[in-house]
Amino acid sequence: MNISAPFIRRPVATTLLTLAIALAGVLGYYKLPVAPLPQVDFPVILVQATLPGASPMTVASNVAAPLEKHLGQIADLDEMTSQSFTGTSRIVLQFGLDRDIDGAARDVEAEINAAHADLPTQLRLNPVYHKINPADAPIMVVAMTSKSRRPGQIFDAAANIIQQRLSQLTGIGEVDVAGAALPSVRVELDPDPLAEYGIGFEDIRAAIASANADSPKGAIEIGPRRYQLYTNDQATRAADYRPLIIAYRNNAPVFLTDVGEVDDSVEDLRNAALANGQPAVLVIVYRQPGANIIEAVDSVRAALPELQAALPADIDVTIIADRTPTIRASLHDTQTALLIALVLVIGVVFVFLRNPRAALIPSVVVPVSITGTFGVMYLLGYSLDNLSLMALTVATGFVVDDAIVVLENIMRHVEGGMERRAAALLGAREVGFTVLSISLSLIAVFLPILLMGGLIGRLFREFAVTLSLAIIVSLVISLTTTPMMCAIFLRRQHGAPGWLGRITERGFEGALGFYRRTLAVVLRHPALTLGVLFVTIGLNFYL
Repeated sequence: MNISAPFIRRPVATTLLTLAIALAGVLGYYKLPVAPLPQVDFPVILVQATLPGASPMTVASNVAAPLEKHLGQIADLDEMTSQSFTGTSRIVLQFGLDRDIDGAARDVEAEINAAHADLPTQLRLNPVYHKINPADAPIMVVAMTSKSRRPGQIFDAAANIIQQRLSQLTGIGEVDVAGAALPSVRVELDPDPLAEYGIGFEDIRAAIASANADSPKGAIEIGPRRYQLYTNDQATRAADYRPLIIAYRNNAPVFLTDVGEVDDSVEDLRNAALANGQPAVLVIVYRQPGANIIEAVDSVRAALPELQAALPADIDVTIIADRTPTIRASLHDTQTALLIALVLVIGVVFVFLRNPRAALIPSVVVPVSITGTFGVMYLLGYSLDNLSLMALTVATGFVVDDAIVVLENIMRHVEGGMERRAAALLGAREVGFTVLSISLSLIAVFLPILLMGGLIGRLFREFAVTLSLAIIVSLVISLTTTPMMCAIFLRRQHGAPGWLGRITERGFEGALGFYRRTLAVVLRHPALTLGVLFVTIGLNFYL
């Protein structure tokens, strides 16, 4: 049976097949997401419970402990960590990598409901849970600073302008704003005046709420029509709250400033950030799952000048963190190594075969095999990362093996005087099964990597599959394109070889003579040879 015969007899169809594989690979290459490492989702769920005013010890014993008891019963739970603070408890659940995160979330919700009877009655809100992925690190952090504006004002601009517009960019997922909070009026009460006047916190809360009531101020009736009167007299600044009367004592008003301080501030004073020694607001950018990290960062960089123009002139925008420089450098180095490997493989083939036409065949087959792998990687949802590119670099030496075996056997028949098409048919039939067995044996070497568990196994799974795919594509090309090109391009060489052929021939003869002499020595001393072999094996285990 000759698998290659139909492809040798139909060179046009074989050429179209080769072009289709190459084109699919090129399209897949430009659509593959770029990342430093393969995408590995960690099934992690965060459970939070709040008991206002409780001490960390009370939260740990009354809230965290009952939740841990129930959550620990969930199947495939690898690790559970708990932290208790004043009024808050955080429980992080990490599941096995093969566990579906949605199924784990349903189990967590069921156990939270089951633990409700064991929780304190003062717990006004049920514990909440969130699905998180620690692998989704920010791709960029932008700092916003100003010498004349408060952090709360900068935060307002970041939340209303920067955050909304960046979220609309292609490849951008979540955009968080940190380092400050929204502007707010902060009232800090003094307990001594409150006790002196006999005023409680609820009285002050009611007075502030009534001052902010946005209700109609009256109505005007004209005939059958009635018009409501509205005025916007809500207090928005500290100056509007300071003259607020909260009570009367001895027929005299008690103002809000009599019992405390009123200042323009932010909602959370404990949220702060510094950039280059200045108070700043941070805009933290995440990418969408599967998006190209380099394209996402480039889109943010391209949008920043427009966003800067939309901000007040006294707010500066600076990029303080960017994940892509190291990713770009590592990918560039790996791609360069891949190109160098291709050039060296083709050069070595040319030197050994000493036939430009024969060297042309692997110079086409090897790039097509590597390029075609990108198309299959895209269909499998893989990414262009360091491990997948390393797999292709390693595969460069493997994919040329199949082509060389077929090419050398066909070339042997051509040099023997056989017509090139007949030589291609005979040579491909003779080594077809050999090429298939070589490829399958190489793939079998990487099967243990596919069976590895844990994080390392998940990371290197893409490496093993990519390498196996490159070998499979190379097998297809070697049994179709290689014999077809041999039937068209190979020629029997006539005349004396050129200067390069003479130089390489002398080198080959010298290497062959050295091998002949050393082989004779080894055959004369078999016991010593076996002893050196066993010592070498023992040293390998020892070292």
